[in-house]
Amino acid sequence: MDSIIFDVDGTLWDSTEIVAQAWTWYLQTREHMDITLTSQRLMSLFGQLLPDIARQLFPDLSEAEQLRIIDGCCQAEHEALLKKCAPLYEGLEHTLQELGKKYPLFIVSNCQDGYIPCFLEAHGLAPLFADWECSGHTGKSKGENIRMVIERNRLDRAVYLGDTLGDQRAAEEAGIPFLHAAYGFGQPDKPVPSLKAFSDLPSLLSYILR
Repeated sequence: MDSIIFDVDGTLWDSTEIVAQAWTWYLQTREHMDITLTSQRLMSLFGQLLPDIARQLFPDLSEAEQLRIIDGCCQAEHEALLKKCAPLYEGLEHTLQELGKKYPLFIVSNCQDGYIPCFLEAHGLAPLFADWECSGHTGKSKGENIRMVIERNRLDRAVYLGDTLGDQRAAEEAGIPFLHAAYGFGQPDKPVPSLKAFSDLPSLLSYILR
């Protein structure tokens, strides 16, 4: 293994409570919609592409309206996350610093453009990551974006850490091993190496590579 690529939501931090509040505020005050979102609802949606999330939240609206409204939600979300940092998973910063001494670290997410910089700025983590990519920037699937990061950084043996079935399938699409963040939002559909806490990642890697 020569590098580690990470998902964000449910893997590096849990922003669902802040995002639920921001989206609810935007929908009620700016769009005058009688919608209240919860963190549990967002957990069931995160990991999907934004157009798919918008389609589920606003099924009676046109595609253009769905995309306009979800974009407004995301702008409100960015502002909220920069004002109030979402919590990192326990031991994350120290673990990343230790891993970064051995491996280049990367991020690939299905999030909107601007979300990963928001995450990095909120916690001052930008120096720990060599590169990142997201579907909101490229318009491509997570698997395609993983492959893009691998190719432009000339990685030979990357692994992907994520928490959902979609993450598992994206890693499979990219042709790299998947590690499951079992503390996150979802479950894989077959046995894979998993960790119960982010701080367990170094020991899991040592076990896999022995």
